Amino acid sequence: MPFDPSTPGPESTRRGMLVGVGLVGLAGTLTACGGSKDDSSADASQGSGSQSGGGQSGGSLGKTSDIPVGGGKIFKDEKVVVTQPKQGEFKAFSAICTHRGCPVGSVSDGKIHCPCHGSAFNVTDGSVANGPADKPLPSKNVTVQNGELKLG
Repeated sequence: MPFDPSTPGPESTRRGMLVGVGLVGLAGTLTACGGSKDDSSADASQGSGSQSGGGQSGGSLGKTSDIPVGGGKIFKDEKVVVTQPKQGEFKAFSAICTHRGCPVGSVSDGKIHCPCHGSAFNVTDGSVANGPADKPLPSKNVTVQNGELKLG
């Protein structure tokens, strides 16, 4: 079958598709660039709001009665885990595993457990109970005021 330039063939279709894909990519880029000003102003307003309370420094995490003795509770939004190794003694640690950055998933049997690769950390001091993590969970400041846990 001879080539007829007046009939659309595979070359025309490929060329049209490439142009279409290029236009979609360009539209996506322009949309992303156009939205960045709105996004940054939203982030700025959220940042200033979180400093006044919420889960950040000085914000209430919850009641001390929510933290079992010998165990703990993970506060996902704040990325912190609070433990109570002994009655009335509260500790706080980063809830991000030092092995690969996964969020820890549970607290039981005196350990903070990471579900990603099986690392565990001691509720008393955040030290590594078993690997593959080789660094302790960084400690955070937690205070108790009128039966409420406060971060910071």
